[in-house]
Amino acid sequence: MIKKLIQRVFNGKKKTVNSKSHHSVHRYPRRDHGIDRKQLSSAALRTTQELQKAGFAAFVVGGAVRDLLLKRIPKDFDIATNATPEQVHKIFRRSRIIGRRFQIVHVMFGSETIEVSTFRGSHLADDVGAQIADTGRILRDNVFGSHEEDAVRRDFTANALYYDPHTEEIFDFHNGLPDLKAGVLRIIGNPQTRYREDPVRMLRAVRLSAKLGLKLDPATETPIPKLADLLHDVPPARLFDEMLKLFLSGHAMESARALREHGLHHGLLPMLDVVLEQPMGERFVTLALQNTDERVLADKPVSPAFLFATLLWHEVLAAWQKMQAKGERSIPALMQAMHDVSDIQAEKLAITKRFSVTMKEIWAIQPRFEQRSGQRPYRLLENPRFRAGYDFLLLRCQSGELPMELAEWWDTFAQADAEQRAAMLLPDTGPKKRRRRRPRRAASDTTPPVEA
Repeated sequence: MIKKLIQRVFNGKKKTVNSKSHHSVHRYPRRDHGIDRKQLSSAALRTTQELQKAGFAAFVVGGAVRDLLLKRIPKDFDIATNATPEQVHKIFRRSRIIGRRFQIVHVMFGSETIEVSTFRGSHLADDVGAQIADTGRILRDNVFGSHEEDAVRRDFTANALYYDPHTEEIFDFHNGLPDLKAGVLRIIGNPQTRYREDPVRMLRAVRLSAKLGLKLDPATETPIPKLADLLHDVPPARLFDEMLKLFLSGHAMESARALREHGLHHGLLPMLDVVLEQPMGERFVTLALQNTDERVLADKPVSPAFLFATLLWHEVLAAWQKMQAKGERSIPALMQAMHDVSDIQAEKLAITKRFSVTMKEIWAIQPRFEQRSGQRPYRLLENPRFRAGYDFLLLRCQSGELPMELAEWWDTFAQADAEQRAAMLLPDTGPKKRRRRRPRRAASDTTPPVEA
């Protein structure tokens, strides 16, 4: 009751303040920003056209505008409008309303999906559509507002730029265009308040700074280490999504270093807590992230399961070695270490089951690469995870954890013909299985009966 009363009091005050304060908007024509409507996807262009034809305002907003200004190719296009989700859904036959925290509409054009969001209002302006935690984190903010209010709700000035394809103008409420030209990433509003509303914004600030080569504004950067603990209050699923974006951005190395520099690594991934402080672990993770960056920048497929398997490996390795030192057999010790690390990590990052299963399969076959005699190598080659397991083994060898000769042997063995493979097999030095002897029959059973 007290909490609701306080929210009502502040909600009323906030409404009054918002009604009196207005941000001036700068409208930049095409000659000042250089974006041509032809640079948009046909789906994004058609979405804005249909909304405007129906009498609504419609803008390309956020990362797409930012990337075009930085001469980058956007991966997707988001649209902001004053139409409600129901009105958008009515205009586009192939669309669906999604989201609980804030409803948006996905409009489908073949393989491309355009995300359309209604202008957002203040999360303090409605005690029905908004809900705030004691820490200040926004739990629900399904509140609609004006174009100006929507700009206030954006996270960084560089992401609060609205492009109208019809007039080819950019609407800028928070000097985002000058900030981009100056190479600065600046949060909108009071940094501490904005980070408390959504702690993930701290991760996003680090990620965008590393990815785009933008320098964090001092006021944006200073509170981050002090508020890092707020990330513990974020649902694991949201953290996992943000970490995926961070490590699959093509700038994973810079992002990992930036996380540590800003005190955001503790509690997110064990590799950032411990491994980067160990020479061998740091070498292993560095190689894994470099490999990921190269594949992303070359537009090659990247497996999130493989990436997280590498990031968590040295936690598994440390637990595995510890259990073996206590006398546990190698394979059961590895299985237990895998499960323990996965369980601990699940409390921090909601790594989806389809990824966690693959991670464990990659870890589980590692001991089998050291078995190079008999039929074992042939059976391993037939394993559906052989390629991923070998790539993982190669990183272990390159980092110095295992001799490079082991990876080279498997590379040669995989490409050799049957005769060459047979010649490469090592002698079986393992303990031979003892044959079980049949129990000898008693003399009475073997002696033929004496005839009378």
